[in-house]
Amino acid sequence: MGLFALAARLAAELGQEPLRGTAVGGASDGNYTAAVGCPTLDGLGAVGGGAHADTEYVDIARMVPRTRLLTELIARTRRRPEPGPTRGGMS
Repeated sequence: MGLFALAARLAAELGQEPLRGTAVGGASDGNYTAAVGCPTLDGLGAVGGGAHADTEYVDIARMVPRTRLLTELIARTRRRPEPGPTRGGMS
């Protein structure tokens, strides 16, 4: 829930429509990461409809804003390495 709250806050900061949280069944790689306790959001890719059907489509106009959201989410959650010596003994 914390990761979703962050994503929702970032969407608002970027002037995007509010994110909607939904619990659904189905098969996703996110099932594996969530099962081992990793905070997981699924469905942050392209916006569209008709998944896996002949009528499937992507809303091209929403690709750049969605990418901005994902980029900001990654930037705010990535782990930074601890400072320490570099290879070769030089710091």
